[in-house]
Amino acid sequence: MLGIFRGRRKFLAASLVLLFIPTLTWLYLSIGNFQVKPLRLSSLEAQSPPPLGDANARLALELRIRAVEEENRALRQELSRPLRNSSASYTNITSKGNQSRTHLEEGTSNNDGQKNAAVGNNSNCLQHQLVDKCETIHVAIVCAGYNASRDVVTLVKSVLFHRRNALHFHFITDSIAKQILSYLFHSWMVPAVRVNFYDADELKSEVSWIPNKHYSGIYGLMKLVLTKTLPMNLRRVIVLDTDITFATDIAELWAVFHKFKGQQVLGLVENQSDWYLGNLWKNHRPWPALGRGFNTGVILLLLDRLRKVRWEQMWRLTAERELMSMLSTSLADQDIFNAVIKQNPFLVYQLPCYWNVQLSDHTRSEKCYKDVSDLKVIHWNSPKKLRVKNKHVEFFRNLYLTFLEYDGNLLRRELFGCPSEADPNSENLQKTLSELDEDDPCYEFRRERFTVHRTHLYFLHYEYEPSSDQSDVTLVAQLSMDRLQMLEAICKHWEGPISLALYLSDAEAQQFLRYAQGSEVLMGRGNVGYHVVYKEGQFYPVNLLRNVAMQQVNTNYMFLSDIDFLPMYGLYEYLRKSVVQLDMANNKKALVVPAFETLRYRLSFPKSKAELLSQLDMGTLFTFRYHVWTKGHAPTNFAKWRTATTPYKVLWEADFEPYVMVKRDSPEYDRRFVGFGWNKVAHIMELDAQEYEFVVLPNAYMIHMPHAPSFDITKFRSNKQYRVCLKTLKEEFQQNMSRRFGFAALKYMTAENNS
Repeated sequence: MLGIFRGRRKFLAASLVLLFIPTLTWLYLSIGNFQVKPLRLSSLEAQSPPPLGDANARLALELRIRAVEEENRALRQELSRPLRNSSASYTNITSKGNQSRTHLEEGTSNNDGQKNAAVGNNSNCLQHQLVDKCETIHVAIVCAGYNASRDVVTLVKSVLFHRRNALHFHFITDSIAKQILSYLFHSWMVPAVRVNFYDADELKSEVSWIPNKHYSGIYGLMKLVLTKTLPMNLRRVIVLDTDITFATDIAELWAVFHKFKGQQVLGLVENQSDWYLGNLWKNHRPWPALGRGFNTGVILLLLDRLRKVRWEQMWRLTAERELMSMLSTSLADQDIFNAVIKQNPFLVYQLPCYWNVQLSDHTRSEKCYKDVSDLKVIHWNSPKKLRVKNKHVEFFRNLYLTFLEYDGNLLRRELFGCPSEADPNSENLQKTLSELDEDDPCYEFRRERFTVHRTHLYFLHYEYEPSSDQSDVTLVAQLSMDRLQMLEAICKHWEGPISLALYLSDAEAQQFLRYAQGSEVLMGRGNVGYHVVYKEGQFYPVNLLRNVAMQQVNTNYMFLSDIDFLPMYGLYEYLRKSVVQLDMANNKKALVVPAFETLRYRLSFPKSKAELLSQLDMGTLFTFRYHVWTKGHAPTNFAKWRTATTPYKVLWEADFEPYVMVKRDSPEYDRRFVGFGWNKVAHIMELDAQEYEFVVLPNAYMIHMPHAPSFDITKFRSNKQYRVCLKTLKEEFQQNMSRRFGFAALKYMTAENNS
């Protein structure tokens, strides 16, 4: 009995040694700076313990333990050898410090992947060897709606900031996002960047049969059909969510394609939450996944191989099978990707976790990195976005805000040393600018006319349903940051649709966004289109802004106003009735709304024409600019307006610049006029030349509210050269009018000479 007990003790001791040595070896290796081959213990682990008292089995066990000790000794000798500084062996060299430990801890799907993961952030060598400097990197993004279109700009900025390669963006969009992004990229004019759009509405039938509870809706499933959507000759693509921020050159991620082996067709980062483990709450039942599953915020797709393995059939069959028990997806395409990988694990190449540091509510992203310098891609995959809980969230938020407010004009940098497709718009612009005389004292004025301003249409959500009677009117105005306080008042005075062009820097655009989102008045109005024109140059491009706002009008008529005017209460409905009464649809009319002003910051706004006349008589109100620029509104004939009860016609006179309602297809403003002076005058002259009839409305009015003088009017008053250039531009405009309209335009020149 004692012998048996001693035999058990010997066997237990041998078993403990067997388990302890590999554990100690793993701990030793996990804190080292070198990637080594894993211990081959499978032959030990696969065998069951020998029968008690079997001397031969005990001897075999002792021999195997000695073999393990011998292998450990050989490994320690390998670790003690000095490193060779050779570029040929760079895949076996780990990065320094905390980076190597991070990459060893996270692992990949195979031994080769572990070696490659150890390369870490020291990836310049990798990029130069595996990504040609002239190679185009393809990026696919699903983007739908107003908010996603705004969010994707920050992602694009972060990619452009770090990039050294040509980029080709493939956007799968709805009609809204296509309108916004196509205009943005067209006006952005970033060299070596191509953009293609694919209609998401045509793809809905491919995935609409899949019930989805995720907030992304049907668009969250469209990554599944990229093999059918993207061009057949496109072999590989990086797929990104819109809530991604890059902290490194995207070429480093593109280089990872070269590590794919065998049947690997998907590059994904392991999910950093316990979602697919099913232990987040009681009765939590996720879709099947391999271990912790994979996150699809960043995907590398080998499209040509995916098509060969019949990806379409594969994911469809998997989704149909799982939906029989799961009923719907919770995480959109991610659930289906993971279900496919669960059945076919050989398809996936596991990316190091720093390529998708996930900041959702339940992630353990802190385990992915030892230092924030290790990070390459940050993924704001929480519905709360920047309000997520993470001990390094301030660092992540600051990185995100850096790109959010970064001047996008600085990203228009050329890529030298690589041939690129000629951009006709850019070439024409350069040719036009080269023809300008830089010694001309008015060169900056002339150049401003051809400046291409980056423009983001519909910066906020927009909803408008056209009226059935075709008489609807949109108020058109433009503003800069110093006039922002007028927005709420205008929204209270005008209940109809509004189209606004805002001249802002990238940082100011975010201030405006916070202001608007914090305003109950503005958030309660879905029919206001906010179009951000980003700052560039030294002049305020007033007429460009007006044109941008006019181009986005989707009613038949528009009221051309300025942001510092408050329309009378009920003007919107009054103008709509006037459209019908004056048969605007069949005539070329410009309906004049008489303009008044007050010098008081606090004004009891008149609710009727009678009340306005009373304030006019008391000196509370004045006709607009009567003491500064009488000619601008004198032809309105305010004396006649006081007693008028029906609309009356007025004739054009020199320097006439009323505020008018016209058809949507009326002439645009002339862009040569910037800053202060002659911008509206030239437009009214154009309307007159095209034989518009000016009709004053007897019961309409608008009031200019006092404010500090603009920077441009200050320059006009203090800078003689400014006034000289404005006069020169005015003369050139008149000459242009005479060439376009011949003898009929002679009156403009003679009227000016007589004035």
